[in-house]
Amino acid sequence: MTDANPLLAPRETPFGLPPFAAIDDMHFAEAVDTALADARAEVEAIATSPEPPSFANTIDGLALAGKTLSDVLSVFFTLASVESNPAREALQREISPKLAAYSSDVMLNAALFARVAALWEARETLGLTPEQMRVLHLTHRNFVRAGAALDGAGRARLREIATRLAELSTAFGQNLLADERDWALPLAEADLDGLPGFVVEGARAAGAERGLDGPAITLSRSLIVPFLQFSPRRDLRERAYRGWAARGMQGGATDNRAIAAETLKLRHERARLLGYDSFADYRLEVEMAKTPQAVRDLMHAVWAPARAQAEADGTALEALLRADGVAGPLEPWDWRYYSEKRRQAEHDVDEAALKPYFQLDRMREAAFDCATRLFGLEFAPLDVPLHHPDARAWEVRREGRHLAVFIADDFARGGKRSGAWCSALRPQSRLAGEVRPHVLNVCNFAKPPAGQPALLSYDDARTLFHEFGHALHQILSDVTYEMISGTSVARDFVELPSQLYEHWLEVPQVMERFATHAETGEAMPREMLDRVLAAATYDMGFQTVEFIGSALVDLEFHAGEPPVDPMQKQAEVLEGIGMPRAIGMRHATPHFAHVFSGGYASSYYSYMWSEVMDADAFAAFEEAGDPFDPPTAAALERQVLSAGGSAEPEDLYTAFRGRLPGIEALLRGRGLDRAA
Repeated sequence: MTDANPLLAPRETPFGLPPFAAIDDMHFAEAVDTALADARAEVEAIATSPEPPSFANTIDGLALAGKTLSDVLSVFFTLASVESNPAREALQREISPKLAAYSSDVMLNAALFARVAALWEARETLGLTPEQMRVLHLTHRNFVRAGAALDGAGRARLREIATRLAELSTAFGQNLLADERDWALPLAEADLDGLPGFVVEGARAAGAERGLDGPAITLSRSLIVPFLQFSPRRDLRERAYRGWAARGMQGGATDNRAIAAETLKLRHERARLLGYDSFADYRLEVEMAKTPQAVRDLMHAVWAPARAQAEADGTALEALLRADGVAGPLEPWDWRYYSEKRRQAEHDVDEAALKPYFQLDRMREAAFDCATRLFGLEFAPLDVPLHHPDARAWEVRREGRHLAVFIADDFARGGKRSGAWCSALRPQSRLAGEVRPHVLNVCNFAKPPAGQPALLSYDDARTLFHEFGHALHQILSDVTYEMISGTSVARDFVELPSQLYEHWLEVPQVMERFATHAETGEAMPREMLDRVLAAATYDMGFQTVEFIGSALVDLEFHAGEPPVDPMQKQAEVLEGIGMPRAIGMRHATPHFAHVFSGGYASSYYSYMWSEVMDADAFAAFEEAGDPFDPPTAAALERQVLSAGGSAEPEDLYTAFRGRLPGIEALLRGRGLDRAA
C-alpha cells in the first residue's frame, strides 16, 4: 500500500498541509509502522556512527530524525481527538505502546547517550550559539530525566513503566470520551420553559444529532453550563449536574478510578527510580515553580481570599434559594442558576440578551484585528481541504511574507474531545530550511441551526481569545530548532500568551467595534458594555475556588506516596482546605483529563502561575497608556512570543518586564484584593 499511502507521499498540497481528502483510516497503521522503522534507522545511524560526536552529527541529527513519523502522528492524533471513531480508537490503543517503546529505545540508548554526554562535557569548547547551547542543555537533561544514566535493570523497568503509562493514558481519555458521547438527558417540551432561545435551539440540535425524538441536554460544556444557569427545574439541574460530575466513575468498562490509581503508582515509581522523592519533585524541577512547596505557597495565598469571597457569595445565593421556597442547603446544581439570577439583579447583565452581540465570526475578526494592530499580521481565508467540513483556514502573512496557516475547528459534535486546545500540525523551525507552522485551534461551541449565526457566551469569547493567544505563540515563533519552537516551553509558562491575550477582549474599543448584534448589526450599547466590563470579576470566588481545589488535589496526588484510593485522597485534600460544599472541583479525578491523559500531571496549577504573569504583562500596556502600544507589543513578541523555549522562562519574562511579578496584579484582576 506504500506507493498509494498519502501519509507517506511527498505533500503536494497548498502550503504542505496534510492531504486530508485523500486519507483513510486504513492508511494509518502502515504509515506509522513504516515511519517508525525509518525513525529507528535514523536514530541508530546516529548512535553507531564511527565519527566522533559533534553537535552537527548528533544534536542536529536527532533534531532531524523522525520527521515523517512526526508528520503522520500529528495528523492521526488530530483526527483521533476531533473526530474519533471505533477504528481510530483501536488504532490509538495499538499505536500508543509502540510510541512509548520507541521513545524509551531512543532515550535509553546507551551509545546515543554517551555521544550526548560527551558533547555536554565539552560544551564550552564547541563554539555554540546561545540557541545551540540551550538545545544541547535540554537534550542532555531529557536523556538524564528519562533514565539514560541508570543501570540496565533500572532502564528496563522504566521501559515497562512508560509503555504501561501510555496504555493507561489512552484508556483514560477514551473512557471519558465514551461517557461524554453516550450520556444524554432527554427533555419534554414543558422542560424547556424558562430557557432562553439559544439553549432551546442547542437542546433541539443535540437531540437531533443523537437521533432522539425531542430535545436533549448533553455533556458538551457549551450546552450543559447554560442549562445549569437558566433551567428553573431544580430536579433537571440535579440530573444534569450529576451526569456531568459522574464522567469516568459510572462503573463498568469506562470507569477511570482504577486507571487513576495505577497511573499515580507508576509515576511515583518512575520518580523514585530516577532519584526523586516524589513525582511532583521530578516534574516541577524543570518548571518555573521548581518545588511543590512553591506551588502550595501560591495556591494557599490565593485560596484564602477566594474562599472568603465564595462563602460570602454562597450566603447571598442561599437567600435566593430560600426565597424560592427551597428548604435544603445550596447544592452544586444550584450555584450557577442563582448566581445568574443575582448577576442579572445586581449588574443588569442578562446572558441571553448579551449573546446576540457575541457572534463567533465577529469575535474571530476581533481576535485577528488585535493581532494585526499588535503585530502587523494579516489574515486571508483559504479554500483548502481540511479534516472536517466545520473547520476553516486562513493564511497568516506579514509585510507580504507567509508566516503560517491557521485553522479553526469551532463546534461541538459527537466523537470530539471536550474542551478547547491549540496544537501545531506542523511546528515552526529552520534547521532544514524555513518551515512555517500549521496551527489548529479547537473549541466546542454550540453549532447553530443552518443559516443562523453562531452565538457565543462571554466566556466562550474569552476561550476563543485564549486559544488564539496560544496560536500566536506558534505563529510568531522564530527559532531554528523544533524542540524549542512555539509552545515548547515550561508548562507553567505556556499559558502566559494565551491568558494574556484574553485581556484584549476587555478593551472597550475592541468591544465597541466587534460586539455587534446578530440581527440589527448595531454595536453593543455603551451602557451595556459598561455593565459587562463591571461584571468581569463577578463570581470570581466560585471560579477561583473550583480551580484551586483541582490544582491542589493534582499536586497532593503526586507530592508524596501514591494514594491507594485516589477518591479518598481527593476527599481528604478538599476537606483539609475547607472546600465549600456547594462548589465542586472543576475537574474531579475520574474525568481530570489534564492530569491523566494530558500533559498537566502535577502542573494544573500552571494556569494560575501564568496568570500572575499575564496580569502583570498586560499592565505594561496600561502603563504605556495604550493597549496596542507598538514598543510594548514589539518587546512582547521579541522576548516571549517569538522566543519559544530558547531560554529559561524567568529570563524571558524578566527581559520583557524587567522583573518577575508578585501576586498583587492577579488578586486585583480577579477582584479578590479586597476579599476578607
